[in-house]
Amino acid sequence: MKTAPVALLPGVCVLLLSAPTVSAVSLSVSPNLQQVFSGSSPVSLSCDDGWTVRRTRGNQTDECGAAADFTRLDESLCVQDFKTTFTAIYWCETSSGQKSDDVTISVSEKGVILEIPALPVTKGSNLTLRCRLSTGETVAAYFFYSGRLLGPRNKEHTISNVQQSNEGFYWCATDLSGSSAHSYLRVRDPPTTSVRSSVHSRETMSPFPSLPPPPPPTNCSSPHPPAPSSCVPVLRLLSHLLAFCIYSITTGLLLSICLDRLATRRSANRLPVSVEMTQCIEENYEAVVDLTAECALFEDSEYSE
Repeated sequence: MKTAPVALLPGVCVLLLSAPTVSAVSLSVSPNLQQVFSGSSPVSLSCDDGWTVRRTRGNQTDECGAAADFTRLDESLCVQDFKTTFTAIYWCETSSGQKSDDVTISVSEKGVILEIPALPVTKGSNLTLRCRLSTGETVAAYFFYSGRLLGPRNKEHTISNVQQSNEGFYWCATDLSGSSAHSYLRVRDPPTTSVRSSVHSRETMSPFPSLPPPPPPTNCSSPHPPAPSSCVPVLRLLSHLLAFCIYSITTGLLLSICLDRLATRRSANRLPVSVEMTQCIEENYEAVVDLTAECALFEDSEYSE
């Protein structure tokens, strides 16, 4: 029992592929009406090049030009006469079996018809329904949607900003001529492919190619350098030079002080020169050590940064 649906899948696929529907190709109808009176003016139906208008009337399917009331003007244009009352479905088809969306047209024998478009209405547009007598006069009527009264009696009913929820059966009813036939209103989305393709073509055909983004700054003054390795050697060199300068200046000052003291003591005939020099260096050794330590500390802090 479980294998029965699987066995039906190939047959269903063949049935669907035998007559695929192409919604991009549409049937043109003029005038665009679902309901007409018997004996009214003919309706022209046309397709794109390479497509043929076909219809189903009752249990019979005809190609344009196969019947006296379904005449062909050229390869893709057909005219439908309305000398008798009937309801037929029309569509476009290719020799390979591809089909477009179909439309329904009814020839009414009643005294009133509902003026409603045969082709689908674009979502977001406005639609006006009217109730017309066989004399051509538009009369006040009650309008219905799926069995629901749409308001008080009026000569027309307007649907603003049509949406998918507005799809369904509509008809009208008058006090003297009765009600019209029921017709189904279809709603479709607005086309958007042309807008997207035009935008895409403008981007691809631009004569000014887009330039790559500029590279990030690499100088050491940048607040966020990409690689600190290029800046560290420079800072270390500066710290070494600064420490050397401080050390040299301190040593020079120390020697100057010792020489001045040496000259002063020699004039007083105190100690030999070597003894006095040794005492001077010992007295100022702690100052030299402190300065040297500060230089080393400064160098280490610069290196850690």
